[in-house]
Amino acid sequence: MPAIDERLAELGIKLPVAKKPAFEYVAVAVHGDLAYVSGQLPWLDAERVIEGKVGDGCSLEKAQEAARLCTIYALSALKAQLGNLDAVEQVLKVTGFVASAPGFNAQPKVIDAASKLLGEIFGNKGRHARSAVGVAELPRGAAVEIEFIVALRH
Repeated sequence: MPAIDERLAELGIKLPVAKKPAFEYVAVAVHGDLAYVSGQLPWLDAERVIEGKVGDGCSLEKAQEAARLCTIYALSALKAQLGNLDAVEQVLKVTGFVASAPGFNAQPKVIDAASKLLGEIFGNKGRHARSAVGVAELPRGAAVEIEFIVALRH
């Protein structure tokens, strides 16, 4: 079993089947030694996502759960493209979008849940540059959306 799959099992994480894009884009684009993972939503099941505006109807804790789910779906998409997460040399950049109520400004605390999870899975190779951005709306009413850029082993 690949090392990252073993680490996921140790953490009690089972990657779901990667979601197919619903619109005109690819889930992962690979160019050279970089993989760009399209924004992933916090799916609860085949139809529902964690919804709402953080700070009004969606708590910080629920938004952090959403960020973890986005990360898990992003890893699932990446594994579907690469065949194996051990191909990841380094997580380079994470961009997190948080549907935010007026006055909510703790977007970094929300996206910290994704950053922490990547560190737990990949160790130092999971440490990354990051943006945490508050937005008015996200697709399907989602509370959080996350995208990655990762470097691949040569």
